[in-house]
Amino acid sequence: MIEALHGYAEIAPLSEVRVLEFAGPGQVTAAGLEYRALLETSQGNLVLSLDQEAAPETVNSFCWLVLHRFYDGVPFHRVIAEFMAQTGDPTGTGTGGPGYQVPLEVRPGKRFDRPGVLGMARSQSPNSGGSQFFITYGPSPHLDGAYTVFGRLVEGLEVLRRLKKVEGGRGGPPDQIVRAVLYQRAG
Repeated sequence: MIEALHGYAEIAPLSEVRVLEFAGPGQVTAAGLEYRALLETSQGNLVLSLDQEAAPETVNSFCWLVLHRFYDGVPFHRVIAEFMAQTGDPTGTGTGGPGYQVPLEVRPGKRFDRPGVLGMARSQSPNSGGSQFFITYGPSPHLDGAYTVFGRLVEGLEVLRRLKKVEGGRGGPPDQIVRAVLYQRAG
């Protein structure tokens, strides 16, 4: 048993096969529940605690995608030393997404102030989040107020640090999410 998942129950996927395109996310999260995601990667396990209170639309969308196996087999296409590891694009190019967008959700006190902060990636438009997300390697205050903070890494910092450094197709074959699994417990 993974310690960070003690007391959490696995949620069964909504799809037996990987789904990559949606008109929008269905409602899959509920008030009063806490959510965690296990990312089984080619380097080991990462456990994410999702902050539904800070970013309800982003967390619901992320959970929707996990439950449809969207992230299974997706590469960490952008991993920059001392900055962050980015994934969530099934094409591996940094331009792909789920077919819909989620709005920017900025809350007071939610900052990129330590290693392991989970943020929603986006394009130039603030309200262009989708499926791509990143996990910081350290404080990144230049991101504060410009990107949604929707959780944090609670187990696997050493795994995060082992991810192969890649960007723009340079650095060799990237590490990947082998499988993503969602867990919940009463809050």
